[in-house]
Amino acid sequence: MNDTKLTFIKEDPWRIFRIMAEFVDSFETLSQIGPAVTVFGSARIARDHPAYLATVELTKALAKHNLAVITGGGPGIMEAANKGAALGKGKSVGLNIQLPHEQHGNRYANIPMNFHYFFARKVCFVKYSIGFVFMPGGFGTLDEFFEVLTLVQTERIPEFPLILFGTDHWRGLIRWMKERVEARKFISPGDLDLFKLTDDPQEAVDIILDYERRVGPPEIVPRAFA
Repeated sequence: MNDTKLTFIKEDPWRIFRIMAEFVDSFETLSQIGPAVTVFGSARIARDHPAYLATVELTKALAKHNLAVITGGGPGIMEAANKGAALGKGKSVGLNIQLPHEQHGNRYANIPMNFHYFFARKVCFVKYSIGFVFMPGGFGTLDEFFEVLTLVQTERIPEFPLILFGTDHWRGLIRWMKERVEARKFISPGDLDLFKLTDDPQEAVDIILDYERRVGPPEIVPRAFA
């Protein structure tokens, strides 16, 4: 028997239990927080950046409307979102993951959780949220945006509000999607209407609150992957 097969026999079955434990622990905790909004964005944005300040304002308002705020638990936009939720005396969830660079937990998450597996963490971003805000960010933010957008487009999850915040940051990508993706019929007509673009924190909050009002009281708000 070669070394690869030995490694699988010894390690991979036990890895399944570690994966299962991450899901069980996170589901048990997050199922108690009520309707939430997940905020994505760059870990590299400074505390005096306009996007950081706008994020604090936005999530503070969400918390005051009894919406929990979920982030990746790290610095930058994640810290700003957790800070706003904490200032609004709401539930501030940080789903932290250890990375070689950049990522460390911020002090504003009053419900901190730690993950080893990216995919388990990603499920938790989506499963317990009724809205998503994408602040300016890099590869990770783009990854989350297209993943959640695909889930909505394919009707794997309800048509939750998807909000791109920051016209200057996102308009080039939107133009490219219109000219290269929609025009060539790689997506269906109307798919680019699945998200909204804004520079106004209050408009973002209003979009999410309007969705919550339309779908009903918190106990019947649709969940992803129900």
